[in-house]
Formats: sequence, C-alpha cells, structure tokens
Amino acid sequence: MHATRSRLPLLLLLGPFLLAFAVFYVAPIVWAVVQSLFSVRASGLGLGAPETLFVGLDNYVRALANPAFVSSLGRIAVFALIQVPLMVVLSAVLALLLESTRARWPQFFRVAFFMPYGVPGVIASLLWSFLYVPSTSPILQGLSALGISAAPLESGTVMFAIANIGIWTFAGYNMLVLIAALQAVPADLYEAARIDGASEWRIVWEIKLPLLRPSLVLTTVFTIIGTLQLFVEPLVLRPLTTAINTDYTPNLAAYNQAFTQSNPNLAAAMAVIVAVIAFVFSFVFLRLVNRKGNRAW
Repeated sequence: MHATRSRLPLLLLLGPFLLAFAVFYVAPIVWAVVQSLFSVRASGLGLGAPETLFVGLDNYVRALANPAFVSSLGRIAVFALIQVPLMVVLSAVLALLLESTRARWPQFFRVAFFMPYGVPGVIASLLWSFLYVPSTSPILQGLSALGISAAPLESGTVMFAIANIGIWTFAGYNMLVLIAALQAVPADLYEAARIDGASEWRIVWEIKLPLLRPSLVLTTVFTIIGTLQLFVEPLVLRPLTTAINTDYTPNLAAYNQAFTQSNPNLAAAMAVIVAVIAFVFSFVFLRLVNRKGNRAW
C-alpha cells in the first residue's frame, strides 16, 4: 500500500507525457504498419465496392520493386553524405568560435544564427526560392552582370541548393546544443591548460572536442534522421525546376502515392521502409562511434 502511494506522484507526473507519447507517436507508427499490410482493390470487374484485403508484405515488395522509389533511396543517401558532414562541422565551428575567449558579441551572434530555426520549413524554402530563380534573385543577377553563370536549381546543383536550406535552418539549433555542452565544462579546466602553456588551438583539439563528443554524436544522429525525412524543401522547389520530380525523395514518393495515386497502403509501406532505414543508419552509426570510443579508452 505504501509503495503504491509513493508511486502515485510519479504516475501523475509521467501520465500526461506517456498518454501524449502513446497517442501522437506510438499509435501513428502502429497504424502505418497495419495499413501497409492491407490493400484496397476493386471487386466485381471494377463495378463492385472496393474491398480491403490483407496482402502481408506485398506492398513492401511493390515499393522495393518500384525503380523510382529505389532511386529516391539512393538519392537521399547521396544527399545525406553531403548534408550531414557539412551540418555537423559547421555547427561545431560556430559553437567553438562563439565560445572562444576572443569572441565578440557572442550573445548577438547566437541569436542571429539560431533565428532561422524559428522559420517554418515552408517559409524558409519560399525565401530561398526567390534567391534561386534568376528573375527574382539579386545575387544571381549580380553574378550574371559579372559574366558568371549560376543556376542553383539545375539537375547538377539542385541537391546542394536543398542542402543549403537545411543547413541554414538547423545549423543554429545544433550550434546551441554544442554551446550548452561547452558551457557545462568547468572554466577552471581551460585556465589550467592556459597556465600550462596550451594554445587556444590545442585547448580546442585536446579538451573541447573530446568533451563535445557525446553532443556531436547526438547532433549527428538527429541530422541523419532529419535528412532521411527530407520532404518540405523539394516539395516547395519542385514547381520551379524540372530537376525535382514527384519521386525525388522517399517521402515525396510516399506523398505522391497517398494523395496523387490514391494508394495510401503503398505509401504506408514506403514510410515504414524509410523509418526502418533511419533506425538502421542511426543504430549503425552509434555502434561504430561507441566501438571507436571504447578502443580510445
């Protein structure tokens, strides 16, 4: 009886979170998995009412047999190789610069770099689209006046244009995570290193970066997951270029199947595949990082 009473405050505190977690996170995942195992098919030579049939893994086979969807998976893998390193390195550089002893107006620049994170993804994509179209971009017009031709939305550069939007939006957020980790380090540790004659570069390389390792791993995992979920930026930019089709990313392919092709069951299978790939990539990355960390120790 006493144990039950002692757990009651804990249950009252965790109850709202657990309820929201179950309703808004667990339930949609379970529903997507269930939907992916069924298919709606016409009956009676197409004249009868549609029937919902259990098809098992048939939707997954169809998704992986779809060349456009498979190409989108390869495309997003290449995109991750571009965006993830750039995002993590830039966020770390900004955090280290703003936490250095020579930084001026650090609070101003923290707010300035973080502000794009408060801009919704659709608005950010619209803002950058004006800078990517020659007729509305003062930057491209200025380069053209100098004899420099630039077309960010062509097939060879559109991936970098999308990556630029993602980095502009989320680098400031990752920077603040790393700054918080740096501020948690006792200042006496830096002072002791300086008294021993360590330069600022040596302090960064041998003290700050090793202590930032857990936060760098965290931001990298978040960036991997966010990259594989790429959707808003290519959706907004698609009307402006022929380099982005309806199956440019896996999420766009699932969106196309659900709302254009009226096949939500196949779309659910595609979404589950993307979620599994994100989990596998994150898990493999964490295992590799932890293995290297254990060897270092």
